[in-house]
Amino acid sequence: MKQFKRADRVAEEIRRIVSEQWDNEFAGKIRGMVTFTRVDLSGDLKYAKVYYSFLGTDDQRESTAAFLLSHGKQLRYAIGSHLRLRHIPEFVFKFDPSTEEGLRIEQLLNEIKREDDK
Repeated sequence: MKQFKRADRVAEEIRRIVSEQWDNEFAGKIRGMVTFTRVDLSGDLKYAKVYYSFLGTDDQRESTAAFLLSHGKQLRYAIGSHLRLRHIPEFVFKFDPSTEEGLRIEQLLNEIKREDDK
């Protein structure tokens, strides 16, 4: 049986709380769809890289990045009110392009399939 580090468990809980907080308070303020994909937490639990994917235009993605930067403290506060940690990690938000890349690959495969059917 694989043993999970505490940082991994806390990271997943942070991802869940950030996602819920986003859906409850911020989702209506941003155009496009934001999904928090993963959190990389340092071993000492003081720093967290929060990865998110975004579906929308490039301008909307840039405004979302600015919004996350300006509202990161509110998300940190939500973590502090839900988790019992000595230190609430400092957040850095990073864009995760994997969802966009997956959609692009799916479109390419569909195009290949349509050409083979002809």
